[in-house]
Amino acid sequence: MFAAERRQLILEMVRANGAVSLRELARVVQTSEVTVRRDVRALEAEGLLDRRHGGAVLPGGFTRESGFPQKSHLATAEKTAIADLAASLVEEGEAVVVGAGTTTQELARRLARIPGLTVVTNSLLVAQALAHANRVEVVMTGGTLRGSNYALVGSGAEQSLQGLRVSRAFLSGSGLTAERGLSTSNMLSASVDRALVQAAAEVVVLADHTKLGTDTMFQTVPTDVITRLVTDDPPAHDDRAATELQALADQGVQITVAGAAGSGSGGDAAAPPGHRPRRDTALPGQRRTHGGGPGPQALRSAGALAEQPGERARVADLRRR
Repeated sequence: MFAAERRQLILEMVRANGAVSLRELARVVQTSEVTVRRDVRALEAEGLLDRRHGGAVLPGGFTRESGFPQKSHLATAEKTAIADLAASLVEEGEAVVVGAGTTTQELARRLARIPGLTVVTNSLLVAQALAHANRVEVVMTGGTLRGSNYALVGSGAEQSLQGLRVSRAFLSGSGLTAERGLSTSNMLSASVDRALVQAAAEVVVLADHTKLGTDTMFQTVPTDVITRLVTDDPPAHDDRAATELQALADQGVQITVAGAAGSGSGGDAAAPPGHRPRRDTALPGQRRTHGGGPGPQALRSAGALAEQPGERARVADLRRR
């Protein structure tokens, strides 16, 4: 394929989806990520798209939100690995809240195999994934249906969460930065996500590497409220994602990295080259101390976590430097 043909196809994909990862672009145009990155730079120089960490978006994509059909085809391998690992954090008999999103939908499919759970959600897709699960109770919020992501939003959803208390919340979003935390492009979705956070003792963010360093309009979870980030291993060339991981770790977020993208859930994970976050991974169920790091009894390597029954992804052991 000639360069002009590649770039036209890349532009069509970005226009159709709003945002596309470099890995997905390279797969579709059947070339290397290095070549795709060069094409993306050229298209950006012409003002036809904007580069983001690990991908490309439409110009002005800072505030644009893709619909569910488009997002469901992005970073699918990464979402699978993240969902496998996040599910291993949940124990039998727990009560959790699960927000809307394509990654949380993948998580819900795995939670269906854990007996005795109570799952509170505002997502029709999460509820659907759990509808036929044995011994899993699903509690839906009220609210108004937002068709673009099949989520219940508005005052009805927020009021139904008042007085609720669960062990942890699993949330996704449109972007994650150390400066602002998790954010999304829609005001109603952000408001419900904040209500979900208020109901949980811990907050676990599920975000693939393409969302690291991306900032969108409405903040949902400030960085100091995030207990743990479950993400995938960024590509070696993605220095920005590695830098963002370091900054998040420095602010006390427990970072757990799923198996390398593209290798499935069983691939070995490694910290990005030249990157070693300073925070250790803490025990599920432990809160960070006010000083920003885990308490002295909370420290455990991610390698120990990998030995828990039912886990499908190995994790990177992010040790204190």
